[in-house]
Amino acid sequence: MSDYGMSSEELEQMYQEVILEASKAPHGKVGFAKGGASESIGVNSLSSGESTLQASHEYCVPAQSHQFNPTCGDEVTVRVEISDGSDGKPQRIEELVWDGQGCSISQASLSIMVDLVHGKTVDEAMDLFHDFHRLMESRGAGLHDEAVEEKLGDAVVFQGVSRYPMRIKCALLGWEGLKDSMAQALAHMETTNAKEA
Repeated sequence: MSDYGMSSEELEQMYQEVILEASKAPHGKVGFAKGGASESIGVNSLSSGESTLQASHEYCVPAQSHQFNPTCGDEVTVRVEISDGSDGKPQRIEELVWDGQGCSISQASLSIMVDLVHGKTVDEAMDLFHDFHRLMESRGAGLHDEAVEEKLGDAVVFQGVSRYPMRIKCALLGWEGLKDSMAQALAHMETTNAKEA
């Protein structure tokens, strides 16, 4: 029996149900306008390929990252808006949305990721990114760290997914998009700050 008083089969069934539920009603999924342009109107903008993203708040910097998993065809574009820190507070994820299609694992992972990191500071989001990566590298063993597993919340359901190397990429797809889009927004802030100095 597990720590939850359930057999490993019952626990696996519960995890599968959470993944299926999260993939059927994904949080943060929106349809982007044709050509990738944001429907939000704001002051700050960031050129991304041929489209220009606009932040919905004047103190935010937007960015997006497109990720593709050729193994199974999962595809996602993750958009973030990060506060610029001009208020003296840490840079924070003010907006996090995505659009794409793929298997239930990738869609559920994106949904749970949105719930976990929206409103977090960039540092907190990166900590969660690293913790989730460690979980995916565990090959089904888990992290054996209650504090980290509690931080990951529903994301611990992907522990079972980590047993299947071909499925790990599905679970990580959105997280990689989050990391890349945050890096783009932060790089844009640094460039802007350097020009203003």
